[in-house]
Amino acid sequence: MANPIFRQKLATGEFFVVPGIQDMITAVIANKVGFDLVYGTGYWLTASASGLPDAGIATYTDMRDRMATLVRTSTAAVIADGDTGYGGLLNVHHTVRGYEQAGVTAIQIEDQEFPKKCGHTPGRRVIPMEDMAEKIRVAADAREDKENFLIIARTDARESEGMDATLRRLEAYAKAGADVLFPEALTSEEEMRRACAAFDKPVMANMSNGGYSPVPHTTVLAEIGYAYAIYPSLTSLAAAAAMEKALVDLKEQGIGQPEDLFSFNEFCSLIGFEDVWAFEKKWAR
Repeated sequence: MANPIFRQKLATGEFFVVPGIQDMITAVIANKVGFDLVYGTGYWLTASASGLPDAGIATYTDMRDRMATLVRTSTAAVIADGDTGYGGLLNVHHTVRGYEQAGVTAIQIEDQEFPKKCGHTPGRRVIPMEDMAEKIRVAADAREDKENFLIIARTDARESEGMDATLRRLEAYAKAGADVLFPEALTSEEEMRRACAAFDKPVMANMSNGGYSPVPHTTVLAEIGYAYAIYPSLTSLAAAAAMEKALVDLKEQGIGQPEDLFSFNEFCSLIGFEDVWAFEKKWAR
C-alpha cells in the first residue's frame, strides 16, 4: 500500500515543500532535517549515479532501482519522477506497477516525446494531447492502491505551444484521471496564477534553481495557489558549490580540514554504523 501522507497533506489545502533527492547522502540528511515527503528527481539521480544528462538515457530499470533504494533509505514518502512512462501505453502500465511495487507514493508522468529532455532545457517536443491523456488513463487504471497511490500529470507544452495550450492539456489530463497537475517551466508569476486559478485539482510548482521559472518565497507560492512545490536541484547545486570550494581550497591552499565540514561521527550514525557496531558487539567471537 502507498503511504497515505501525500493524499492527506493535499486534502488539508495547506501549502508544503518537497526537497529533491539526488543520492542517498542527501536522503539521510533529509531524514535528519525531517520531511514527510521527498522527490526522487530523474535529472539529479541520473547525474549522481551515472554522470549522464537527463535526456532519456537512463532506463526504466535504472530508475526503478534508484527509486527503490531511495524508498529503503528515506523515512519520508517518495514522489517519483517517471519521465514519459518509458514508452507507449504498455510501458506506462509496466512503469506504474513497477514503481508502486518499489514503494513510492506517487508517480509523475510527462507529455514529452521519447527520449525526453530536462524540463528546463531547450528543444523539448510534446506528444499529441490525446495520446498523453490515454497514458494518464492507463496509469490511473494500472495502480493497485487507487486511493493513496497518486498520478501526477506534467505538461512541457509551454515552450512550444504557449500558455493557452498548456491549460487545455492540463484540463484533458485532469479529466483522464490525474490527481495532481504539473505545468512545467512557467516563465512568470502571472502564468503561475493562471494555472492555479484554472483548476479545482491540486497544481504543483517546480522550483528548479537556474531554470526558466522564477523561484519566489514559499509564502508567495502559497498565495499564488499552489498545493506544493518541489525543489529538485536545490541540494545538488548547493552540494556542488560546496564540493568545488573544498576542492579548490585543497588544491590551491592545501586545506584538507576546513572548519565547516559535517561531523564524520554524526554521519556514521545517520548512515547506520551504530547498528553495525551493535551487531558486532553482540556476535563477536
